[in-house]
Amino acid sequence: MTIPYISFDEGEANIGWLELTEALARGHDLPRAEIGDTFLYRDPDTLLSRSAWIDGMGLAVKTATIFPDNPKRDMPMVNGAVCLYSDRDGTLSALIDFHLVTKWKTVGDSLLAARRLAHADSRNILIVGTGTVGSGLCDAFAAGFPDATLTLWNRTRAKADALAASKPGVTVADDLETAVCAADIVVTATMSSTPVIRGAWLQPGQHLNLIGAYRPDMREADDTALTRARIFVDSFDTTVGHIGEIQIPLDAGVITRDDLIADYYDLAAFQRTEDDITLFKNGGGAHLDLMTGRYILDKWQAAR
Repeated sequence: MTIPYISFDEGEANIGWLELTEALARGHDLPRAEIGDTFLYRDPDTLLSRSAWIDGMGLAVKTATIFPDNPKRDMPMVNGAVCLYSDRDGTLSALIDFHLVTKWKTVGDSLLAARRLAHADSRNILIVGTGTVGSGLCDAFAAGFPDATLTLWNRTRAKADALAASKPGVTVADDLETAVCAADIVVTATMSSTPVIRGAWLQPGQHLNLIGAYRPDMREADDTALTRARIFVDSFDTTVGHIGEIQIPLDAGVITRDDLIADYYDLAAFQRTEDDITLFKNGGGAHLDLMTGRYILDKWQAAR
C-alpha cells in the first residue's frame, strides 16, 4: 500500500478556516490526549519531535529539524513532517507537510478561541506582529469575522506595510496604544520576551488573543492585562508550567490557578458577558497537530 504524502499546496487547496475550528472543537469531545516531547541537540542544530495519542482519533508524531546555518546554503532553517498513524492498528496513514500543519494548527487554535470569546459582531481586529504567522492570521480572522476591518502593527513598520500590501483592505497602525484602544479583538504574534500589550490600554468587551510567547521567559501581555481579564487557555498541559505568559504571574502570585477558567476540554465554559475582557493564551501542543493533520487528511481523501 502506498502511503500518501500531502504537500503544502495540495493540502491547503482542500481546507477552510471555519471548518478547521469545528474540527478542533470536535477533537476535544474525545478523551484528553496523551502528549510528549523529545529534544535532541547537536550544537547549533536541533531535532524536536512532538507526539500525541487521542483515543478514537489516532496518533501523530510531528518532527522538526532546526538547522540555523541552512539560510547560508539558501535552504530553509526549519524542515520536518507530520506522521499520522491509525488508532485501530497503528499503521502509518499519511505524511503531511510540516509547515502546512503548523500554519493551520497555530492560527486555527486562536481563531477557535476568538469565535467563542470575542463578540460575534466585532468590527475592528488588530494583529500585532507580522512574521510568519501574520499572513495566516489575516486570512483566518477575515473568514471568522467577515464584516471586520483588519489593522496591522509591527515594530518594524516596513514589514507591516509589506504584508498589508498583499492583503486587500488591510491597513497599518502608526501607534500601538491607540490601535489597541480602538480594537474589538487584539491578536499578538510576536517574538517578544517583555510585554508589548499593557493592561491599562484594554477596553471593556475586548478579546485579547496571545500567540507568540512559547518559552518560560517570554510574555506579550503585562500583569495588569491578566488581572483585568477572564483567562482561558487551549491546554493546561502545554501552558501551565511551560510558558512565561501564564507561569511568571502564577509564580509571582499575581494570579492563581483558579483564575485560569478553562481549556478546550471544557469548551462550554468559553463564555463572556458584554463588558468582559477575555484573554486567551495559545500554547499549542501535538494534540492540536494531530487534530489538524487528521482534518487535512480527511479533506484530502474526500477530494480524490
